[in-house]
Amino acid sequence: MRLDFLGLEAFLAIAERSSFRRASAHLGITQTALSHRMKKLEDHLGVKLLLRTTRQVSLTPAGLELLPKVRTLLDDAHQVFADLAAEANARQERIAIGCLPTMAIHFLPRVLSDFAAAHPSVSVRIFDNSASEIAERVQKGEAEFGITILSSNRWDLEIKPLIKEPYVLVCPSDHRFARSGSVRWSDLEGHPLIRISAQTGNRILIDDALGSLRERMSWLYEVQHIASAVSLVEAGVGLTVVPRVAIDAFRATNVAAVALRAPGVTRTLGAVTRRGVPLTPLADALLKMIEQHLGRRPTSS
Repeated sequence: MRLDFLGLEAFLAIAERSSFRRASAHLGITQTALSHRMKKLEDHLGVKLLLRTTRQVSLTPAGLELLPKVRTLLDDAHQVFADLAAEANARQERIAIGCLPTMAIHFLPRVLSDFAAAHPSVSVRIFDNSASEIAERVQKGEAEFGITILSSNRWDLEIKPLIKEPYVLVCPSDHRFARSGSVRWSDLEGHPLIRISAQTGNRILIDDALGSLRERMSWLYEVQHIASAVSLVEAGVGLTVVPRVAIDAFRATNVAAVALRAPGVTRTLGAVTRRGVPLTPLADALLKMIEQHLGRRPTSS
């Protein structure tokens, strides 16, 4: 037997107010519509629930027996819907994004400060992972979007370029390269170099750009993170090549950033989202804010 919630709601409103007029006003329907709901409910149950005269409305014995059960049933139903609405609202107040560690350190805090001012009750979870990990989290729906190095080999993701930035040589500030306006890759032969793990998008871009030239480089050290590479440069262990933003991100002292050429290597940063899956309004608002902030940074071709 299907539950007639509209009929039960009509019955409860009438029983609690002893009046069709007040009940119809409470429910926001006409008395005719209210009467129709009651008749449908009584026909469905096969029993009379109300006794209606020109002066008053009273409950039949069956109505008296049914009233507390209907009240409990509808109260429980209203609570279920209220809980579901609260859960949905809570989900809307939480978002998760992916972001490269260098961007998460240097760039994202300023964006989130502005975002928090506009949306003070929203919590943001940040996966500050490598480019490949960010792509996986977005594809699985763990993050709504990612700010990462763009790659054309992910058919399942939508990509939107945002900014292009160069890779630079990082050397001690007293190194002879620090006094140069730019350095050729061939000038680095024989110098101890610190490379980033092959698991990162930065390493792949540099290797692809150098081609066979990379085999002439003295890659004596390998680390997992850019911060570690810059720290080794500060200690005088060797030289490294990182995105320009990394120098600002780690606020390294006693090091200099020098432009690289022959070849010049750049990376394109952008947003990745799941193909065919629209962003929630809050995630869309945060991404637009990120785009605005990135648009104020100087670009390099």
